[in-house]
Amino acid sequence: MLLLIDIGNTNITVGVSDNSQLISDWRISTRDGTTADEFWVLLRMLLDSGGISLDSIQGLGLSSVVPSMTSIVEHLVQHRLKIPFVTVTSDLDLGLEVRCENPQTVGADRLCNAVSGYRRYGGPLVVVDFGTATTFDVVSGDGGYLGGIIAPGPETTIATLHAAAAKLPAVELLFPKSLIGTNTESSMQSGIMFGGVAMIDGLNRRLKKELGKNTRIIATGGLANVFFPQLETVEAVEPTLTLDGLRVIFERCAPTSKPAG
Repeated sequence: MLLLIDIGNTNITVGVSDNSQLISDWRISTRDGTTADEFWVLLRMLLDSGGISLDSIQGLGLSSVVPSMTSIVEHLVQHRLKIPFVTVTSDLDLGLEVRCENPQTVGADRLCNAVSGYRRYGGPLVVVDFGTATTFDVVSGDGGYLGGIIAPGPETTIATLHAAAAKLPAVELLFPKSLIGTNTESSMQSGIMFGGVAMIDGLNRRLKKELGKNTRIIATGGLANVFFPQLETVEAVEPTLTLDGLRVIFERCAPTSKPAG
């Protein structure tokens, strides 16, 4: 079995794959100040809840945009698990050519999304990821990672409005009944949710003009299923895209003779 850990600024997603199939996954909050011991205990609890023995884990794939957590997980692998591991960076042989400027600055999760998305859908391809930021990752028809777009995510927008304006509440990420809000809460929800839809569809249409009408567009991330029914330009939601890409990269790059799961 293969342990997969994707560390984002807001959430950490942990998954386990067996025979190249994801069999369990969990989403937990990213917390500042987490120690190696705390993360080790949490990891064991998650695996125990899924009936998965640590002894059955043969390798680990790590995607992280939080440097402090990257070092914690790598320390755990080296000193407790002692199994082969791969930390995703643009320096790896990803099976995609990273053609944007400064490849080292591209988030590991975005590389995982591009790898998995291109493997499933081919290109040209746009992957919209709903996270702390809403990102658009672009892969060319011949498998080149071209770069993309980074915009504020819905949760970030709410937090920013709430922090900047004392009378604006923190609202739930739900679509209101109508576009025109009748109170402060529904007005904010309309701006954040319908505004997000307009931004995403608008950017996707512009991307299709640049890339061609045959461009495929898919979505992933925690809020993808919430937005998907309202989006006109996204054809499918792939909830486990990042973990699947992480698994593919591990299997391609791991220092072992055969895949670990």
